[in-house]
Amino acid sequence: MEHQTLEQSLRSGALDQRLAAVYGAEGLAAAKERCAVAAAGFTKTFESLPEAFFSAPGRTELGGNHTDHQHGRVLAAAVDLDILAAAAPNQSGMLRIQSQGYPMIVVDLRELTPQSGEENTSAALIRGVAARMAALGCPLTNAGLDAYVISDVPGGSGLSSSAAFEVLIGTMLGELFWDGKCSAVEIAQIGQYAENVFFGKPCGLMDQTASSVGGVVAIDFADTASPVVDSIALDLHAQGYALCILDSGADHADLTGEYAAITDELKAVCRCFGKEVLREVPEAEFLAELPRVRQTAGDRGVLRAFHVYAENRRAAAQAEALRKGDFEGYLDLVRQSGRSSAMYLQNVVPTGAAEHQELMVTLALCEAILNGRGAVRVHGGGFGGTAQAYVPLDLLEEFKTRTEAVLGQGSCHVVTIRPVGGVRLG
Repeated sequence: MEHQTLEQSLRSGALDQRLAAVYGAEGLAAAKERCAVAAAGFTKTFESLPEAFFSAPGRTELGGNHTDHQHGRVLAAAVDLDILAAAAPNQSGMLRIQSQGYPMIVVDLRELTPQSGEENTSAALIRGVAARMAALGCPLTNAGLDAYVISDVPGGSGLSSSAAFEVLIGTMLGELFWDGKCSAVEIAQIGQYAENVFFGKPCGLMDQTASSVGGVVAIDFADTASPVVDSIALDLHAQGYALCILDSGADHADLTGEYAAITDELKAVCRCFGKEVLREVPEAEFLAELPRVRQTAGDRGVLRAFHVYAENRRAAAQAEALRKGDFEGYLDLVRQSGRSSAMYLQNVVPTGAAEHQELMVTLALCEAILNGRGAVRVHGGGFGGTAQAYVPLDLLEEFKTRTEAVLGQGSCHVVTIRPVGGVRLG
């Protein structure tokens, strides 16, 4: 589809039904404007015409904090903030990605191995996704791609902009060069590979799966090669609640070491039993050998294991509560998850921090405002990141005003659940 056709389709309303299915009727006008901006940016940057629009959403973790990398259970959802691209194939052998407001990234498709000095960069994610897709059979040898990318997923927001970016790249390559042969779960696995091997972050698979699949999903990662993904209906507005993600205002310095320590300490626990991940260690055996495990793996590793065992049960119970329509029971499990993350997983305050504990202050502030209603918990990876709050609709305006008075204007993001994941829009 040529640029003029895309532009005409936007103006005439030919894409309205597709866009409304992704962004909702209330978000249609804004979606059309963003598509127009992306198309114009593409033409100005590449002096050619885009052929398609693509979108991948941010995600929010609803349950299962740090369980995915232990082959555990999670509950997650795609949100209405996304990364949008106007794109077209080229025959240059290069992936040229222009993100609005940033320098262009150019990745040579002849160089699909990790590059020295490229760790922790967007280029590493692009190269990693392309490398994995090529290894799986995607014909990229004589291919190339131009894309102009815009995003309203705030960096450092805990909504996983990196996973959305990986899913976007994978979706574009799969649709344009491989006839859409990759499933949503396969796209997620490709993104995780890029982040683990090329970017250098030892993440699990939850972020990418939630972004790629869309909606609310309960995921069991017992077999990471074939995770069980179950979609669950949830209308928060009908339950009388809004979902808020709050930026604590912490310094978003490199926290890879903090995240790695969680996986390293849990591995130390697992090694006591000759296993790789906690899902392979029966909880009864862990409890029976607790004195030996404490001596070998240390008490923080033991406490983190206690969290993972209980959090796996909670994530499954949360999913069941939603299926049964027991939203109050669901909220109680959210509160339990938050307490366990803070006390046992210990991913709220960075190691050794005393004067600056922004995320813990954010949690305390939200609890004070909610005053026993709704729920609040650490969100996602934790440490310098974000909190997640379920706020009664009648309290939402006050909640937003009071939290932003302390945390800063724009720190409280009110999000809704998006029904679809990574997708070609037109």
